[in-house]
Amino acid sequence: MQLTVPESRSHTLFSFGTLRDERVQTALFGRAVPSVPAALAGWTTRPQPIADEAVIAASGLDVHLTLERRLGSKVEGVVLHLTDQELAAADAYEVDDYTRRRVVLSSGETTWAYLDANPLRSAQRIVIVGDSIAYGRCDPHGGWAARLAAAHIAGNEAERRVFNLAVPGSTLADVSAQTPALLAPRRPDTLLVAAGINDSALSLDAAHPDGDSLARIAAGLEPLAATALSHNARLVVVGPTWIDEARTGDYEGLRFTRERALALRESLRAWCDRNHVDYLDLWEPLRGRPELLVDGLHPGPEGHHALYRHLDALGR
Repeated sequence: MQLTVPESRSHTLFSFGTLRDERVQTALFGRAVPSVPAALAGWTTRPQPIADEAVIAASGLDVHLTLERRLGSKVEGVVLHLTDQELAAADAYEVDDYTRRRVVLSSGETTWAYLDANPLRSAQRIVIVGDSIAYGRCDPHGGWAARLAAAHIAGNEAERRVFNLAVPGSTLADVSAQTPALLAPRRPDTLLVAAGINDSALSLDAAHPDGDSLARIAAGLEPLAATALSHNARLVVVGPTWIDEARTGDYEGLRFTRERALALRESLRAWCDRNHVDYLDLWEPLRGRPELLVDGLHPGPEGHHALYRHLDALGR
């Protein structure tokens, strides 16, 4: 029996830094790879110190460049054409400060690029969509999203913006349907999706079974990924918060359980891993701290502050 060797696919990768250097390409790929000039609108670069000795040896530099968003700016570079093996070698070359994500070139073509591993650190204009927790219900200060907005805008009041468009009660399907019409006037570079806990709820009304919405998580996320990419925005998915199941037995005709919330958490994380999308986990800050929840589900002011501190630490 003759085995068929899988044919290597071709990938495109936008390079604005050391991967353009033929010496680096030869060290990584064993050849100088085909490339064409390209540009990335809505981005600029900033220095990124490198500590990895192998990377420094390959590039000859201990400071590389990383991308960050800036409306009206443009980064010039090249598009490299790589095989599966070469793309894997490029992934291994890039240190943990970078992660590979999809971007849209000035030409309208979609390609890979290595971005700052922290999506909030490189963001300028953030749109938040989601449910009542993202909305800030039970916190007169506006929840973790309002705290994030205040700190983000304070870093550069002239250029940074945060728009919280979350709607209490929303499911991922609701968010997916509502979001496309909301983005254009806000010109986002980052779309933060904080929804899904309502998809984990079970209806207590046996007369209205609607199947298991947890099985439809991907169906809600895939259109949001396409919407974000159509605006050249980076999709960031926020995971669910810990719940106190002892107080969520019958919540407005719904039942929220920790088991289902954990299943949602893993479904979101797995989908993000498969699709090279950023995932921010919010489970740990409230885990085992029922005093930070008003009703077992919604964080109070201190709970939202704990969530914000966690997000702020991730952004450093």
